[in-house]
Amino acid sequence: MFNNKVMLKHPHLIEAYKKALNTVESCETEEQLKIASVLVENFKKMYKEVGYPKALSYSLDRAIKRKKV
Repeated sequence: MFNNKVMLKHPHLIEAYKKALNTVESCETEEQLKIASVLVENFKKMYKEVGYPKALSYSLDRAIKRKKV
């Protein structure tokens, strides 16, 4: 899923993405999911400046949608 160039240039990006994804996947209530959604939005804002791959954003959005269903 990850491009090796991205991983080498931005290891913190990959770490932050994995933490955000794990947080979303661990949600058990609607309240937790709302807070995880805020985390995902903050992730997007923070890493937008470094030009992170859009696939990470879509992946996090899909994870949130899966939890809502």
